[in-house]
Amino acid sequence: MRRIDLLRKQQASLKEQICKNLDLLMGTVVRSPAMMYHSLTTKVEGKTVTRYVRKGLVPKVKKMTDRHKRVRVLIQKLSKVNWELLKLESKQ
Repeated sequence: MRRIDLLRKQQASLKEQICKNLDLLMGTVVRSPAMMYHSLTTKVEGKTVTRYVRKGLVPKVKKMTDRHKRVRVLIQKLSKVNWELLKLESKQ
């Protein structure tokens, strides 16, 4: 199989993985020893915002923030694949 075909297959796979992980939240779930609750900390318009997370929602919120991290990695990989495809296609 040619390199360009492998890259296109990889590109399609990465796009599919990204689409499957779009149920996400940006931020970090934290619980400091001084606090008796969990919170989601994120940036909004350059400012740190902290939101209270009910105890029952903590596992779901953590899963959603993990998805955000995963999507960021996948987007970086997709960018590299797209760049390689552009280079190869420009030679044709």
